[in-house]
Amino acid sequence: MRKMFQLSALVLSVMVLAVSCNKDDDDDNMTGDARMEIRMTDAPGPYLAVNIDVQAVEINTDNGWVNMNVNGGIYNLLDYRDGIDTLIAAGPINAGRINQIRLILGTNNTIVIGPATYELETPSAQQSGLKLNVQANIQPGETYSILLDFDAARSIVETGSGKYILKPVIRTILEANNGVIVGNVGLVGAGSLVYAIEGTDTIGTVANATGGFYIGGLASGSYEVHVDAILPYDDEIVNNVSVSSGQTTNLGAIVLDLL
Repeated sequence: MRKMFQLSALVLSVMVLAVSCNKDDDDDNMTGDARMEIRMTDAPGPYLAVNIDVQAVEINTDNGWVNMNVNGGIYNLLDYRDGIDTLIAAGPINAGRINQIRLILGTNNTIVIGPATYELETPSAQQSGLKLNVQANIQPGETYSILLDFDAARSIVETGSGKYILKPVIRTILEANNGVIVGNVGLVGAGSLVYAIEGTDTIGTVANATGGFYIGGLASGSYEVHVDAILPYDDEIVNNVSVSSGQTTNLGAIVLDLL
């Protein structure tokens, strides 16, 4: 079943956003507003750097579009791996219903492969902003945190003519109420694809240079963890991996055998 779960088998789509909230005691309570924080993290990819030019973040509510206070600039996605995230936008928002988020990127997007830096072209359809559907009720006096999880490995498309296209693949994580799986496949497993699978849901990552891997944003349940190893090593499957909300399941060392 080698390569059964290659990246091409994953659905290249933006998943529905979820939000987490906690009490906020600042002045927003007096105005009936809530506070929204938007954070960004990344699933590793086989690159030295993936630089994303964040320009603006907008949220669509029943009252129209709201511009967040954005920490604009160029972010290397690979700086925010293995559970590390960064705040890219925040601000007050009227209580009510959120319908959509729009992430607007600039043109200074690049990728570093080996010694070379390549421009990441953005399709014209995305130049007005990447729209992410979300349906969530916002209560006054709360702080809501939305984590945008870029998948660097699947967000880059090579055209075959030496050009690279940025087609962001993003999923979202309910930060406080989702589980995490970590483990290590050793130096021989560096660069291997690792997937957590439950039913029809597949969430993947890439083992880092020392073989470590981190898969976050997992709902409670029992998972199969598949390691799509690099030749001459064989694939590995760990069954019945229990995940609980807000907890980290550590698989420890996973030994890869030679074929």
